[in-house]
Amino acid sequence: MRRLLNLRPDRGSRLLLGLLPFVALLIVYLIASDMRLEENPNDKMLPAISTFADSIAQFAFQEDKRTGVITLWADTASSLQRLCIGLALAALGGLIFGILTGVLPYASAALSPLIAALSMIPPLAILPILFIIFGLGELSKVILIVIGVAPFVMRDIGMRVAELPAEQLIKVQTLGASTWQAVLRVVLPQMLPRLIDAVRLSLGPAWLFLIAAEAIAATDGLGYRIFLVRRYLAMDIILPYVVWITVLAFMMDLLLRMLSRKVFPWYQRA
Repeated sequence: MRRLLNLRPDRGSRLLLGLLPFVALLIVYLIASDMRLEENPNDKMLPAISTFADSIAQFAFQEDKRTGVITLWADTASSLQRLCIGLALAALGGLIFGILTGVLPYASAALSPLIAALSMIPPLAILPILFIIFGLGELSKVILIVIGVAPFVMRDIGMRVAELPAEQLIKVQTLGASTWQAVLRVVLPQMLPRLIDAVRLSLGPAWLFLIAAEAIAATDGLGYRIFLVRRYLAMDIILPYVVWITVLAFMMDLLLRMLSRKVFPWYQRA
């Protein structure tokens, strides 16, 4: 008798099973929307699909009469610029300090308590402080992402370095390598694919910090637009923006996973 835990879906079945929950959610939404609109044709909480289509056409394909830009793409460009800069700085800092704390005992003793303390601070709680210090411009939003993501990356890389077999560092030292040669030749190549994994895991929190910062102090961006139209209960704009943010996050994760497979095939096989 074949047990359920031993059954494995093929590629087609896996794709179908992955789509089923989304189809079910769409059907539930359509039913609920029809019921609400039947009671109140002007209901804004669950708009009809045609209303979504009109709003998407307006925001994604028509220039704004006041600014002369296509709103969705301008918001997307602004948000992605802030997000990518913040993630790049967080990844760079996380890699450097993670390797230092993982390789050098003195660096670990000096920096690990500080990194642990920083990782416990809710980044959104210090957002007003960032606005006071750095102003309401781009810098404060980028710094929020860095503060929110970098400590996690540092701790993750530090733990991954500590898990490397001690024999690797011992052997490279017996061959005459200095500390920095051991770091560059042995530790760093093995940490780069793990850095990509850490960044992938940080995408969700990074988007959260970005949306929060844009909602409070911004003149463009995906988060700014969502919180701007919420006062009008414009669910026909809010929901497509939320879906678009989800698609962007998924595409970023997919691109990072493809990059890891392409550049570090040995890591994927392991």
